[in-house]
Amino acid sequence: MTELHFSSRVFIPKGWSEDKKYQVTTDDGSQYLLRVSPAGRYERVKATFEAMERVAALSVPMSRPVDFGLCEEGAYTLQTWIDGTDAEETVPFLPEREQYELGKKSGEILRKIHSIPASTNQEDWYTRFNRKADRKIQMYRDCPIQIRGGEAFIQYIEENRELLRNRPQSFQHGDYHIGNMMLQNGELYIIDFDRFDYGDPWEEFNRIVWCGQKSPPFAAGQLQGYFGGEPPFEFFKLLCFYIASNTLSSVPWAIPFGQREIDTMTNQAQEVLRWFDGMRNPIPTWYREWAR
Repeated sequence: MTELHFSSRVFIPKGWSEDKKYQVTTDDGSQYLLRVSPAGRYERVKATFEAMERVAALSVPMSRPVDFGLCEEGAYTLQTWIDGTDAEETVPFLPEREQYELGKKSGEILRKIHSIPASTNQEDWYTRFNRKADRKIQMYRDCPIQIRGGEAFIQYIEENRELLRNRPQSFQHGDYHIGNMMLQNGELYIIDFDRFDYGDPWEEFNRIVWCGQKSPPFAAGQLQGYFGGEPPFEFFKLLCFYIASNTLSSVPWAIPFGQREIDTMTNQAQEVLRWFDGMRNPIPTWYREWAR
């Protein structure tokens, strides 16, 4: 077990995981991000570190993995420190064309991340995600708080399950949105790979709702950057499907965190319904307005 020594350690009170994050400085003045998980999550920490190494090998701009192991406090990873600002707090105040270009860059980065293949023993995506969708629908049905107009999400899922057939699978960041990006000297960097997974690469866009809310030009740019131009209509139909599924489970997820998060998720659900015209138009309004 490693004993970690740093000349300074500053706690970072951000994120939803049970991990503890610190900005640490070594005796020679070098700065790093230290992330500490419960010791029982060692195997997941190890897998995340190894996954980050594969992504970093593609020259993806990111907080790069340096070391991992067990320490007195739990399972840790040490990553390079990004001396920048949170993208979600900075990007919306930039000129709109600059927001769009940064979004485009984020899409190009994501395409590179998705070039890492999934293993051949992955469960068939149609079976796997339909089971996930069933679970999320049941979570919503059992939830004491209902979304106004929420049945539109369920109807869209039920009518479009066949879209999941024969979908490819690849490495996924797992939580890819503007809240997990930073700006350093005008360049975009990706952080927080701890929810990485393997699945349909297009499912990764289920988090684009956070981009659409913070910066519509950024969200539109992300799609055009990913596809190198106009996305196929088939993508938008699946985007709508994945966002519908995610939105259904967002309110049950929020309840343990209190009224503020419940309000955030119920308001977001109403915004999603507006974007997709009550789930009748799979191309969101922010894309129709900003993709040009």
